[in-house]
Amino acid sequence: MDSDWNPSLDSNSSTQFDRDRHVRFLEMMYRLLPSEYQGQEINRLTLAYFVISGLHMLGAADRIDREGAINWILSLKAHVKNESDLINGQFYGFHGSRSSQFQLDDNAAWIPNGSHLASTYCALAILKTLDYDLTLLDSESILKSMKNLQQPDGSFMPIHTGAERDLRFIFCAAAICSMLENWSGMDKEKAKEYILNCQSYDGGFGLIPGSESHGGGTYCAVASLRLMGFIEHDVLSKGASPCIINVPLLLDWSLQRQGVDGGFQGRANKSTDTCYAFWVGSVLSILGGHKFIDEKALRQFLLTCQSKYGGFSKFPGQLPDLYHTYYGFSAFSLLQEPGLNPICVELGITDGC
Repeated sequence: MDSDWNPSLDSNSSTQFDRDRHVRFLEMMYRLLPSEYQGQEINRLTLAYFVISGLHMLGAADRIDREGAINWILSLKAHVKNESDLINGQFYGFHGSRSSQFQLDDNAAWIPNGSHLASTYCALAILKTLDYDLTLLDSESILKSMKNLQQPDGSFMPIHTGAERDLRFIFCAAAICSMLENWSGMDKEKAKEYILNCQSYDGGFGLIPGSESHGGGTYCAVASLRLMGFIEHDVLSKGASPCIINVPLLLDWSLQRQGVDGGFQGRANKSTDTCYAFWVGSVLSILGGHKFIDEKALRQFLLTCQSKYGGFSKFPGQLPDLYHTYYGFSAFSLLQEPGLNPICVELGITDGC
C-alpha cells in the first residue's frame, strides 16, 4: 500500500469511480482481513472470491499470488476414498475454509466434513478467473455427488445434511455445470420446473414457490435458465418468439425496482442498495432491457456508496464491506466503466475467463 495515501483525500470519490483506491482496498483485504470478519471464517473462500475476482475486474490481477491462491483453493477440495463414496449422499465439492474442512466425531477425532455448493461455485469461479485448467480437477466426484443434492421437486440442498432449498443453490449447481462444461450433475428439466414455479404474479421470482419476488432470487432464476439454455440472451429482441417465462411482467417488475435516487431495491417498498444494481441490472441485461435503465441516476447513486477508504457500502455513508464492494464493481462493469473488465452476468465473473 502506498505510504503517502491519505483516506481523507477523497475530493473525487463522489464524482468518479476511484479505481486506484479500490485496488488498494482489495489489496489490504487480500493480505489481512479485519477482525470484523472473524465471524465469517467459515466463508473464507467466498470472501476470497470477492477479493480475487474484484482485483481481476479492476484489471489488477498482477497483485494476486496466482500459484499460491490456486494451491490454497485446491487444498479445500473434498476427496473420495473409493467409488462407493459417490453414492453415500455426501457432496465432494469444496469446503468454505480450513475450519469447516473437518469436524469432531463422538471420539473427539477429526474427520472430514461435508463440502458446500456455494463454496464450490466460488472455488471454480476463482480458478476460472485465474485461468486454471478446470479439466485437471476431479470433476466426476463433484458432479456425481452434486446430483445427490437435487431434490424431487428440482431444487438443491447446499450440503448433504440438509438446509434451505431455494433458487440460490439451483444457480450454484447450474454455474458449476456450466464452468465444468458437463451437465451430468443435475436434472435440468426438474430444475427448470422448480424455477418456473417461483415466478410470482407480479413477474419477479421468489426464492421458493409462493414467496415474495426478490432481486437476488430473480437473478438466480433468470441466470440459471440462461446457463441451462432454456432462454436466449436479449429475449426482448426476439419479438413474438415464445418464452417459458412471462417476460413483459418480469421486465416491468425489474424496471420498477429502480428508485427515485437512481439505485435499485431488492423488493417493493424497500431501500435501494448497492448490490441490487448488479442483481436486477443483470436480469435486465440478459433480457435485453438494460437500455431502459436510467444509467446516469444509477451511477450517481453508486458513487454515493463509494467509500473514501475504497470499496462500496450497502447504503450511502456506511463503511465498505467486501460483498457490496464486489457487486458495486460488477454494477459499474455493467455500466461499461472505463478501465474495468467486462463481466459475464450469468456467471458473476469477468467475461472471457
